[in-house]
Amino acid sequence: MIGRVPPCLGNPHDPIEGRYQDLSVKTGGTGGSFTMELSKRRVSAVRAGEASHTEHNAGGTGCFAWILLILSFVFIVATFPLSIWFCMKVVKEYERAVIFRLGRIVQGGAKGPGIFWIIPCTDTFRLVDLRTVSFSVPPQEVLTKDSVTIMVDAIVYYRIFNPVMSVISVIDVANVTHLLAQTTLQNMLGTKSLTSILTERENMAQEMEKHLFDASKNWGIKVERVEIKDVRLPKALQRAMAAEAEAVRDAKAKVIAAEGEMNASRALKEAATVMAMSPNALQLRYLQTLSEVASERNSTILFPVPINIMTGFKKK
Repeated sequence: MIGRVPPCLGNPHDPIEGRYQDLSVKTGGTGGSFTMELSKRRVSAVRAGEASHTEHNAGGTGCFAWILLILSFVFIVATFPLSIWFCMKVVKEYERAVIFRLGRIVQGGAKGPGIFWIIPCTDTFRLVDLRTVSFSVPPQEVLTKDSVTIMVDAIVYYRIFNPVMSVISVIDVANVTHLLAQTTLQNMLGTKSLTSILTERENMAQEMEKHLFDASKNWGIKVERVEIKDVRLPKALQRAMAAEAEAVRDAKAKVIAAEGEMNASRALKEAATVMAMSPNALQLRYLQTLSEVASERNSTILFPVPINIMTGFKKK
């Protein structure tokens, strides 16, 4: 029996409570004890909830924090207008600024583009570049499904779509994406055969792009495109594949030649049948052959003489 969630457990629709999904409370038949079942925890819900919770509670600072803020404002007013140059910052069109006030992210998330203001004594910020970044995955030695060792390299294009998550989730976005692309390339190609790797590059690139995005979207990273650049085979395997391809071509050539001879023999058989029905057709064929020989090699002329003529002279 599914009961109501006690108030002490918090609001299940709250972002922080999103880490526990499918929360069900089972009550016993007679006692008042109940058992809680927690299933299917999502890391993305946890991090998104924590980020939202951090932004929501950024203003809920303590007494000492308020004292620091007040002193900072007093210092800014006392040093005005010199302090305005330390409070005003400019962010380019392709950048966003993630501001931390006393270690917490300020409300409103990332700032920019344009001008934004900070409190020099209590605020720090980090600039995040939103432009697409490309890098080349170093050649990876991969053992395919059919036990063939190959070297594969690729190119990955990615960008940051959530500056706040990219700052609070990972230390170095570029390094994390590099390592993730290398391991994903090895794991994915290890489940493919050599033939599929050589013939289905586009499908594998799309599959790798999907795997990378599923793994990096919780960090605020969007993998836009993946291209498999080169597949290097061992020299011995290249020679074996070349010999196999040559043997296949030779076999096809012999089959085609045999089929041609078979078709020619059938045509000759039909021609002989037609000539047998009319004896004069053979003589006409002789004359036609003479005209062809005379036009091509006029220095040599072969004149076929029927054997029946010679038998007539022998009787005399």
